[in-house]
Amino acid sequence: MTAQRKPKKNDDVGNAKWVKLLAQCIDSIGNGDFPQRMVDALNTFADIDYSVAYAYSQSERPLCLFHTFSAEKRVTYVDNYQKGPYLLDPFFKACSRKIDTGLYRISDIAPDRFYQSEYYRSYYNQTGLSDEICYTFYLDKGVAVVISLMRSGEGSRFSAREFRLLDSVVPIVVSLAQRHWHDIPDNFNVDADFKFHPEDYSFIENTVSDMFSKRLTPRETQVVAQVLEGHSSDSIGKDLGISVGTVRIHRRNIYAKLQISSQQELFSIFFKKITKDR
Repeated sequence: MTAQRKPKKNDDVGNAKWVKLLAQCIDSIGNGDFPQRMVDALNTFADIDYSVAYAYSQSERPLCLFHTFSAEKRVTYVDNYQKGPYLLDPFFKACSRKIDTGLYRISDIAPDRFYQSEYYRSYYNQTGLSDEICYTFYLDKGVAVVISLMRSGEGSRFSAREFRLLDSVVPIVVSLAQRHWHDIPDNFNVDADFKFHPEDYSFIENTVSDMFSKRLTPRETQVVAQVLEGHSSDSIGKDLGISVGTVRIHRRNIYAKLQISSQQELFSIFFKKITKDR
């Protein structure tokens, strides 16, 4: 049975506890206390078990800005994630496509078969999360930041009311976080001449190409990338402008060329490769 959360006493943006903690958050901008102060303030609207923030820049390894995990959980949520699984994270993908600043549930931006994907089964399930919502915004030079608020174990999902309250403070959270982390872009080797082209911009596709280009055609590479992300054959067909039948033919040919028989084996090859190289 799903665990029940205690109702919040303070459920309005103007409540006294929120205002007090928000003031402490503002006072801590520029020092190491800021992230925790921010989480404390947001916790007046909804119970947050864990929180983590990542900065993403082009194809570089993501930078963990802060987290609230134990040393043991850090291995899964941070260390292992940074080795390569982030490439299949729906939020990383959304940031690469410049999703609008805002608060999102993972279900809002994930592919249609994300919850049946091998990434979800083999990696995301290991986190033991029951729900995750994220603030997404941008710093200078196109660097994206995602602040994740998580529920763990058998806890309930964030309710519609909790989401609404957390969503109502997006401008405040983003403004404060942008000021606190304003210098983060300096940690990346940002290409000043980089131009964003959403129609052909896919880091996962580039990674797959590097791995399998000698065995797969460019179209097959596109299909592999979307299969790994959690897209159904129907979704892949619509995105690539080909029929579902053609997608299935590509998938059969891909499996034959790679000498595998399942999506699980495909993910295993991909995961071993990216974790070895990073």
